[in-house]
Amino acid sequence: MRVPRLLSPRSLAGQLFAVQAVLITVVVLGYAVFTYVSDRSQAEEAARRHALAVARTVADSPSVREAVHTSDPTKLLQPYATEVQQHSGVDFVTIMNTDGIRWTHPRPEQIGEHFLGHIDRALEGDSITETYTGTLGPSVRAVTPIEENGKVIGLVSAGIKVVAISERVQGQLTALVGVAAGALALGGLGTYIVNARLRRHTHNMNAAELSNMHDYTQAALHAVREGLVMLDGQYRVALINDGARELLGVTEDVVGRSVADLGLPAPLTGALLASEPRVDEVHLTADRVLVVNTSPVSGGERRGTVVTLRDVTELQSLTGELNSERGFTQALRSQAHEAANRLHTVVSLIELGRADEAVDFATAELELAQALTDQVVAAVSEPVLAALLLGKAAQANERGVELVVSEDSRIDDGLLPPSLPARDLVTVLGNLIDNAVDAAQGSVGARVTVTAYTDTDDGAEVADDSVLVLRVSDTGAGVDPAHAEAVFERGFSTKPAGPGGRGLGLALARQAVRRHEGTLTVAEAAGGGAEFEVRLPLRRADTVPVTVAGGERA
Repeated sequence: MRVPRLLSPRSLAGQLFAVQAVLITVVVLGYAVFTYVSDRSQAEEAARRHALAVARTVADSPSVREAVHTSDPTKLLQPYATEVQQHSGVDFVTIMNTDGIRWTHPRPEQIGEHFLGHIDRALEGDSITETYTGTLGPSVRAVTPIEENGKVIGLVSAGIKVVAISERVQGQLTALVGVAAGALALGGLGTYIVNARLRRHTHNMNAAELSNMHDYTQAALHAVREGLVMLDGQYRVALINDGARELLGVTEDVVGRSVADLGLPAPLTGALLASEPRVDEVHLTADRVLVVNTSPVSGGERRGTVVTLRDVTELQSLTGELNSERGFTQALRSQAHEAANRLHTVVSLIELGRADEAVDFATAELELAQALTDQVVAAVSEPVLAALLLGKAAQANERGVELVVSEDSRIDDGLLPPSLPARDLVTVLGNLIDNAVDAAQGSVGARVTVTAYTDTDDGAEVADDSVLVLRVSDTGAGVDPAHAEAVFERGFSTKPAGPGGRGLGLALARQAVRRHEGTLTVAEAAGGGAEFEVRLPLRRADTVPVTVAGGERA
């Protein structure tokens, strides 16, 4: 190991070693100082409480009050004060008259002298603590009145010398310094070893070489997802992988061509041509919704841009699951609160001797909750969609909206062909329900109705030309016919932008529908509001009969 090279000012490892050693030293010493100050402060506070307790105990002693009225209080009080001092762990117990003249003191020559400290508040009946320098040096002391029939007849002071407190903390400080020194030594050794390994792994490259490599690798590592595009300094395509070709819909050789000539939508082209980084921006192409990240490659001058692309479907599915979990958590919290209220009601009825009414009330609540689950499960035996409907019903109820699955709806488990997975239906139906709940919230009789069926009669087989129809209607303000297409565009919304943005759910739903060669349209609902209709082909002749979704959600 070449130590001189490691510690050289030009060695990155040496610089890191110095920085980390300084940081460890500062942290350890700072902790040591903080602990010492904290322990000393706690020790002084404990000394104040202890001194005050001893002083009050002496002041409350009947023998002390009796001695005060004698002709020579010192004769009785000095032995008593000395004994208390020896057994209570204080350095002095001074008993004095209301003028501050001592009757007792650890040094007998100080008896009859004036007490050094503040006694004004004690003469008014209050107990005080202070740090004061007296005949024994600096001490933490308490002064409390001796009272008889509401009148102050004398004073008691008990205290602990500051030097004694320091001696108590000194032992702790010595151990702390030892631990700190050990930690510093271990930290320094560990830092030295780590940085030595760093030098070996970086092949002795200097800081400039590592910086150039870091600029490129960091930009790539932070940006790479599924599709990767690298642009040079003139925004020409320098590299494009197969995933990016598929996501962008380019088939010909585009290497060397400008981004502006690829025929991409204007917002996406603008994002790729931007000089500043773009992080998780959502953009639409003809067939996909993409998440775009850009990271410039620079090292004193602009060298190019690394662009990564992801299909948002999988990402949206994960975030949708997270949002559902959050919604379920909120719903469970609310239900727990309601359950507590109902339990209190049952307990109160029992305490009032109304056991029958308590049983009826509890049974009715259980039947209501079970009825909702039974209704949804009976109508929708496809487990993923049934769970979605139950979860969305709870979330809608939290927001004051009743979610209803029409009585003539039904979807059986095993109905969906492999080409139409339940996950895609969750994306479509989940976003439509969320949009409908947003629209219905706050309206009179706020309600969202979900209906699903096939274009075949009940009992008929699902043929290759069968279509699954999903309808979601709400009691909101409806959709302006002029915006019938715009509502499916990314970023379009009539509501204020929220923390995560708006105008994406319907765009994602339409993209998922289009992937399965279906349609998504919007029209005015029968009772007002908006009605969204999805038509998806079911291409499997051996599929069992269909009709979707039943059950009430409250």
